[in-house]
Amino acid sequence: MRMDEAYMLGRRKLEEADVGEAQLDAWYLLEHATRMSRADYFKEPKKELTKEQELRYFLYIEKRAQRIPLQHITGEQAFMGLPFLVNEFVLIPRQDTEILAEIALGLLKSLSRERQKDVTGGEPAASPLRILDMCTGSGCILLSLMHYMKQDSCLALEGVGADVSDEALQVARENAERLELEATWVHGDLFSKVEGRFQVIVSNPPYVRTKELDQLQAEVRFYDPRIALDGKEDGLHYFRRIVEGCKTHLEPGGHLLFEIGYDQAKDVTKLMQEAGFSKIKVKKDLTGLDRVVSGVYDRCA
Repeated sequence: MRMDEAYMLGRRKLEEADVGEAQLDAWYLLEHATRMSRADYFKEPKKELTKEQELRYFLYIEKRAQRIPLQHITGEQAFMGLPFLVNEFVLIPRQDTEILAEIALGLLKSLSRERQKDVTGGEPAASPLRILDMCTGSGCILLSLMHYMKQDSCLALEGVGADVSDEALQVARENAERLELEATWVHGDLFSKVEGRFQVIVSNPPYVRTKELDQLQAEVRFYDPRIALDGKEDGLHYFRRIVEGCKTHLEPGGHLLFEIGYDQAKDVTKLMQEAGFSKIKVKKDLTGLDRVVSGVYDRCA
């Protein structure tokens, strides 16, 4: 079968299965099956597939038609311009979460510049900034921040990622190795095994209300780990626990940043205010929905 014929048939099969973005997914799977770029395809659209490529491509199409996520088929998802390994043990990194990462990156750069200004000739170098990524999953947030800080800053960044899932942490370790970054990975229930204090804590915790899990699209409902989605009855369970637990792990003036559900800004803001946070801000995503809440903790437990 020719490349263009395979693509059109694959696209039609996905459309018949009501797969969203069938056109794009058919192309990505063809690229993954053949290892040919889009430029190569347009140069030779009538090039014949090998038998092995054809079998592999339509196996991928069949899986996608069953609503297996594209990223679980290819094993990879881009986040903040970087490639991350993903599987059934971690949430697939999403564009919405890049808002959290971008805000945290800007904050880290600002803190880094402030520390560098305080270092004058003959004085010891500033100690590394410490950042904790709570519920780290694939490590995409933490590792993206470490990657870009390594590129843009001469001040070291010490990164710690914590998760209750050991399988998720194994994925994070593999991603760190691929990106040639060194982070500390902590296996435990939230702060139970976390040591020391941090200037910044970021988290994309489980925040979907339990009753709403069955309403999620099939790719999420059946293939994302439930433990990474379920925020219990009101969706705020982990926000409460993290806001309380971070008090003994934030430096005075430390920053806490959350990704939130579109309708949770008011509740999360209230939780942070009651816990002693100030300068609380809400940031919207590209669709105009509330996506990130951040604040500063001026007390020291």
